[in-house]
Amino acid sequence: MSLFDALYREGALRTVDHALAQALRRLDRDTPDTVLAAAALASQAIARGHAAFDPRSPQWLSEAAIEWPDGDEWLAQLADSRWIATPDAEQAADAAAPLVLERGLLYLRRYREYERRLAQGLRRIAAFAPPPADLDALAPIFAALFPQARDDDRQGRAAALALLQSLLLATGGPGTGKTTTIARLLVLLIAQAQLDGVAPPRIALAAPTGRAAERMAESLRAAGEQLGALDGIDAAWCEALPRQASTLHRLLGSVPDSPRFRHDARHPLAFDVIVVDEASMVDLPLMCKLVEAVPDGARLILLGDRDQLPSVEAGDVLAAIVDAAGDDDGVPAALAARLQPLLGPLPVRADPMPLSPYRVHLRRGYRQADSLDLAPLAEATRAGDADTVLALLREGGLSGVHFHEDVHDPLSGAGRERLLPAWRAIGDAADPAQALQRAAQLRLLTALRDGGQGAAPLNARIEEALAGVHRPAYFHGRLLLITENSYRHGLFNGDIGVCLRARGDDGGELPGAATVAWFAGGSEGVRAFHPSALPAHSGAFAMTVHKAQGSEFDSVWLQLPRQDARHLSRELLYTGMTRAKRELHLAGSETVLRLALSRHAARVSGLSWRLAER
Repeated sequence: MSLFDALYREGALRTVDHALAQALRRLDRDTPDTVLAAAALASQAIARGHAAFDPRSPQWLSEAAIEWPDGDEWLAQLADSRWIATPDAEQAADAAAPLVLERGLLYLRRYREYERRLAQGLRRIAAFAPPPADLDALAPIFAALFPQARDDDRQGRAAALALLQSLLLATGGPGTGKTTTIARLLVLLIAQAQLDGVAPPRIALAAPTGRAAERMAESLRAAGEQLGALDGIDAAWCEALPRQASTLHRLLGSVPDSPRFRHDARHPLAFDVIVVDEASMVDLPLMCKLVEAVPDGARLILLGDRDQLPSVEAGDVLAAIVDAAGDDDGVPAALAARLQPLLGPLPVRADPMPLSPYRVHLRRGYRQADSLDLAPLAEATRAGDADTVLALLREGGLSGVHFHEDVHDPLSGAGRERLLPAWRAIGDAADPAQALQRAAQLRLLTALRDGGQGAAPLNARIEEALAGVHRPAYFHGRLLLITENSYRHGLFNGDIGVCLRARGDDGGELPGAATVAWFAGGSEGVRAFHPSALPAHSGAFAMTVHKAQGSEFDSVWLQLPRQDARHLSRELLYTGMTRAKRELHLAGSETVLRLALSRHAARVSGLSWRLAER
């Protein structure tokens, strides 16, 4: 049996993967079987989140009991195929070839071009120096905003670098001050414009999801109010900070029924500063289109945590950029000299990587409250240190962290007693604002959508426990999760709402009253929708970790599956854990936990080496 047929019979290929290879076979009956199989796997790789297929490591895509060709021989056969282009790194691939082979990776041509264009775009942005800053005049304002800047304060270093350069990558875990740093940087840029006698910079705030964008705007508004009280800071500078953030799709201008956007290289964005939060969630095609839409001379600031889950779609862009930048233990000598008026002496790197001067890693603690001592567990999880993770969980010495070993049903026993009362209290809230506040206090997070420990069946069981078997679709107190963006409604993927029946003036329920779905936002802080008018949505008492990314909750119950699953990884555990602000409950077995920690959610990509080339 041929390799291509074996892959299809083993269920390793989707229908669309098989169709691509069959199309090549119809166009040329002499196309080798190994080329057909590789073409199908290159298509399959995109569905698995990879940017390309590595013929030397086919097991990344299929664990089927298949005898794979020798990697080097396979690559040689691919290089000879008429369907596969082999261009130089900076050269656009031949549009007549659907596949591209480069540095041992086989790409669908479109995704190779996304990588190439993204690397070119980032280098273009980095090459533009912003207008010269009068650092002596800005020094007093800088010192007021970053009083610890001369003590190796990474927040101050990030802001100082952004004053002198057009590209900044600020990374760090939860609570390391990424948004606070940006708020102070933006105030600094607004102050610089006033000192220079020019208009304040046009600033755009964006994130991959609507919920992440709203959280970013909320954090920036809160930071602006605090900064206005600092000595030496003009309140007018803080009032000039942007008050709203948008999704990246809305920023770029979605075109209905098209992968294109209104803003691109020919029609760039009309902003001077573009700040993108939760950059780890941005996939390869979207990041490419964003970077190409950044006008020459504008600043692009990317914020994110490379240890979180990568994007659902193809690529792990943030991790690739971080890898290409290397560590941030020093800066080039010329840059260190320019920064000295603000930061004092800095460590110097004699031979920095091309992107290293544009990256700062923030290293302060986590955002969690004093009641939750999560940092040691998060660090051990990030490193994949299973022995330390299990020791920390079993010893019980971490405040606010609870380990429910070998518990596979969160809705039985102690779990049921802990979870259901908190969800019942949502329906007892005095008003929609309080109900939404209570809704953010607890979330059940899962690794899977389906299966015994999946979000979908758990939601069904929770809803039955709260409202009975014959419950109405939108019962009082039901939580809803928006699963698609709707600009018409102002609702976005990841938004959480609550269903409530109308109440009388005395606070009592009105017989026969209609149920209304309430979401945060609007001039009064909440907005009402008829449930039937909502965009696509599902239940939200239980959510997958992927859906929870960009959100945070007072208490999190993180449920691991009974059996190992392919996509379980240390990044998934880390992301789920760090959604908790005050209390974390982790449930699962030692076996599954160890397997998850041994697995790194790496993606096959060539972006890192493209960016690292000089």
